[in-house]
Amino acid sequence: MKGVAVGDVLIPKEIMGQVYKFGDLKKIVTNVNLTELESETRGDIRTVWRKVEEFGPDGFEPPGNLELLIQDADIIAIHICPISSKIIKKAKNLKIIATARGGVENIDVEEATKRKIAVINSPNHNANAVAEYTIGLMISETRNIARSDYALRIIGWREIYPNTENIPEIINSKIGIIGFGQIGKLVVKKLQNFGAIIQVYDPFVPVEIIKKYGCIPVKFDEILRSSDIISLHVRLSDKTKGMIGFEEFEKMKPSSYFINTARAGLVDAEALIEALKKKKIMGAAIDVYEKEPAQKDHPLFSFDNVTVTNHRSGDTRNSYWDTPMMMSKQILKLLKGETPDYIVNPQVLKDWNWEEAKLNKRF
Repeated sequence: MKGVAVGDVLIPKEIMGQVYKFGDLKKIVTNVNLTELESETRGDIRTVWRKVEEFGPDGFEPPGNLELLIQDADIIAIHICPISSKIIKKAKNLKIIATARGGVENIDVEEATKRKIAVINSPNHNANAVAEYTIGLMISETRNIARSDYALRIIGWREIYPNTENIPEIINSKIGIIGFGQIGKLVVKKLQNFGAIIQVYDPFVPVEIIKKYGCIPVKFDEILRSSDIISLHVRLSDKTKGMIGFEEFEKMKPSSYFINTARAGLVDAEALIEALKKKKIMGAAIDVYEKEPAQKDHPLFSFDNVTVTNHRSGDTRNSYWDTPMMMSKQILKLLKGETPDYIVNPQVLKDWNWEEAKLNKRF
């Protein structure tokens, strides 16, 4: 079988190519071609990201040699690289598109499905990174770590902070987790070692599962009213857009903190700004913005009771460089006739002709 791997600044082509070197896959994919997205800096990659999220796979040009490399490829492994219908139509033998991302905005899934090409994604590639960062933001905001650092470097020794009279510890604090997917679960697991009391709201997760993780299942109003720290871990959709607004901030305790490492669109920006300005909440830590990169005059950057970072939560070497191994495991499952844990278009599998594809003959 022939495989193609497309790298970029975040996952170099040599690292992406390792997807074909794990386990039995290295015996099956014996012809591997590497190429790389034409982007020189992380800033360039952010530009590509924004373009494909806004315009889809036609929003940015793939490597110039990809059309040639993909013509007789069976599998292609990518990260940010756009895979448009034009590219897919060039690929006569393609059976699997595997991406190192959770989102598939850079892939024409409809065209892939039409041609019975399985699309495998990696939704948990940065879950641990985001979970660690979330807890880091909780501690940084409540304990004034970033503000203290800034003061010592720029102003001088500082004793008074927005929460000086009421600085909490995580132990015995009520922490509200909104969204109990993989990241939410990992945040919970790590927080339990701090001795926190953890409340969870997720209408799509059975109460029994939440209790199994040692958490208290609560309704949405309750998590807003009683939590000392609230952290968002919800996917952005038409139903969740703006789920935290003026009314929700009104319900929060004046001593509470709000953390968002998920998506900016989940929160009404004006409501958050008002809540901070009028001290309806004690503080916030924000890593995501509606328009990125955020400009220096962003209203949030003027508040002393906010910790702000520039979309760093999933940005670790592990979250990028460990993903090819995760992808490899999913590809192998598929080639063995099993359903991968993460497949965007599982309906294509019922129409696969395994004999014709000559995939299962390898096992």
